[in-house]
Amino acid sequence: MGKKGLMVGIEKKLDHISLNMEKFKFVDYVYYIEHPRKMLFANFIGGLARGFGAAIGFTLLGAIALYLLRTVVMWKLPVIGQIITDIVNIVQENLSKSGGKAGV
Repeated sequence: MGKKGLMVGIEKKLDHISLNMEKFKFVDYVYYIEHPRKMLFANFIGGLARGFGAAIGFTLLGAIALYLLRTVVMWKLPVIGQIITDIVNIVQENLSKSGGKAGV
């Protein structure tokens, strides 16, 4: 294999490596390593978004659960209904103590 064949092989390898680096966003990684403030800011914003999403999701799931429990209470099932009534009353008492409005 001559110099020309060797150069072609090297060029193909370099193209392959270059494409892989682009695919893995290596340039962005190096940029964040060189600018730690930007990395910290991006991670901070990401953490805020995840925390806010978790809070909203938990609130919605809790509201749906309380709504379903309230609906089951209206069916007036003897044993389950009493347990759920106790749970709803405890939640309402805690909400009124903490200053929130018990809208259940």
